[in-house]
Amino acid sequence: MSDFYHETMRNLLLSLFLCIPSMLFASAGHCVSEASVCHEPADGIIGVYFAEYEGEQSKISIFRNDDGTYSARVIWVDNRLDADGNVRTDEKNPDKSKRNTPCDEIVLIEDMAYDAAKNSWGNAKIYDPVRGIKANVTCSFDNNGRLRVRGSLMGIGMSVYWDKIE
Repeated sequence: MSDFYHETMRNLLLSLFLCIPSMLFASAGHCVSEASVCHEPADGIIGVYFAEYEGEQSKISIFRNDDGTYSARVIWVDNRLDADGNVRTDEKNPDKSKRNTPCDEIVLIEDMAYDAAKNSWGNAKIYDPVRGIKANVTCSFDNNGRLRVRGSLMGIGMSVYWDKIE
């Protein structure tokens, strides 16, 4: 056989030999190099959740921002309309410029960061549109796969659970 054939086969085998361990390592949820784009398990929080709080049923979308942080926004509310048939708005928001935001477009969490050592997300604030307040937030999954969303303000904390549906 020709030298070209042997050289091509040698290069192909060498490439496979070098790539397979890297692919196996990457598929285990680890980054092969710093240049790799690898967000697992941090991206495990991304999805749509069903939540029930203070008699309100809603769906919340958690998504990844361009800077690697995570945000949460309401995308659906069970009783979206008020008694007059108007879309309910974020009337209790302390930021007056956000009080006309429709109830199914309210941003609840912005710029939440993943902490790999604690396997949780936090270092952010959660907005409670029912009460019109912001609190520190930490999110983590419980043993049943439910997202525990814990808000705390001045040493007083409260947890709610969101169920991932998408």
